[in-house]
Amino acid sequence: MAEVPTAAISRLVTYLRILEELETRDISRTSSTDLAERAGVSAFQVRKDLAYFGRFGTRGMGYTVPILKRELMRVLGLNQTWNVVIVGVGRLGQAIANYPGASDYQFQYVGLFDVSPELVGRQVRDLTVRHIGELRDFVRENKVDMGFLAVPPERAQDAAQAMVTAGVRGILNFAPVVIGPRPPEGRAESNAQQEIGDDWRGVIVENVDFLAGMKRLAFYTLNPHLKDSPVPEDT
Repeated sequence: MAEVPTAAISRLVTYLRILEELETRDISRTSSTDLAERAGVSAFQVRKDLAYFGRFGTRGMGYTVPILKRELMRVLGLNQTWNVVIVGVGRLGQAIANYPGASDYQFQYVGLFDVSPELVGRQVRDLTVRHIGELRDFVRENKVDMGFLAVPPERAQDAAQAMVTAGVRGILNFAPVVIGPRPPEGRAESNAQQEIGDDWRGVIVENVDFLAGMKRLAFYTLNPHLKDSPVPEDT
């Protein structure tokens, strides 16, 4: 498979949402032109994005909505169950845990972790909040695929390190800070790679920064002529 741009994956998610909307309206066929109009991109871009993963339509007839939806679910890995832990069970963490749509895409919450004595032991969505000190053993005993990080910014790096050390390989970071491997205290940055070990190798981090989104929105509200299409296209 050719290298797939990150932006193309984001567009696949958009196409999937559109297909789901079409399916709820009992629309069984669509086209690259129709998908493009709904996604805010060109028909060429739709065909190019889908071509990374195979041929899904018929020339002159377009795409069968249920089939294309099924194939995009497969490509995105949404046809299998993903076990998720949430680290940080304050208001945001609890809101994420109670979000009803995650299970529709095979995301299954299996563990909740925090450090607050007020939260540890509490029941949230049929799960008991555990102390983060139990995370490593929990990950060893359970097949944990990814973790959601919803802690205050000043605790994000330590919490992320605990997740990675425990064996969590995918992190969705809701804290408005950059997380990643750090050199030991007092050591030069150039020596960091030799000192941090292999814990972070292969770890995927996705950042969800509400404030950054609000700042971009403020800029483009003031400068709407500088905003491209809702879903950016590759050049």
